[in-house]
Amino acid sequence: MDPIEALTDLIRQHRGMLVHAARREGLSAEDAVECAQEALSTFLQLLQRKEVPAEAAAWAPYLTTVTKNAARNRRRRHHVAVPHDAIESLDAPSGEASAEDLLAQAEEHVRLRACVERLCGTQRSVVMLRLLEERAGEDVAAVLGITRGHVDVLLHRAKASLRECMTE
Repeated sequence: MDPIEALTDLIRQHRGMLVHAARREGLSAEDAVECAQEALSTFLQLLQRKEVPAEAAAWAPYLTTVTKNAARNRRRRHHVAVPHDAIESLDAPSGEASAEDLLAQAEEHVRLRACVERLCGTQRSVVMLRLLEERAGEDVAAVLGITRGHVDVLLHRAKASLRECMTE
């Protein structure tokens, strides 16, 4: 099996466990999701440098250790140290999104970014300026050297392409 495929399978199987491990270190659900992603990135670097075993069956303990270390470092680095919560109280409070919801949002965000990257250059620029930077249509037209009407047309087409891409 390809190492990337093996890692993808491992992430799908253990992402909840990684977020839970970060939560046990005292992070909020949102910080725990970011921490799990950071840990996966670090793990990939370790894998490339051959500092972890090549067989995927042995990866879970390494991934858990990297996640716990990342959570501790995040707490120290961001001065968000809070007392450890009991495992039973790790469920999200009524106003806070759960870790699973945040993971789903993160996955959706990654898919959307990939769809934006698939747009042609001008459409991508219009989407970035108009939607992500929230600039006025006239400003976008001036920056790109096109008419305001053309910005609207490009944005309409880009949105249609993004809807199609996201439903694939």
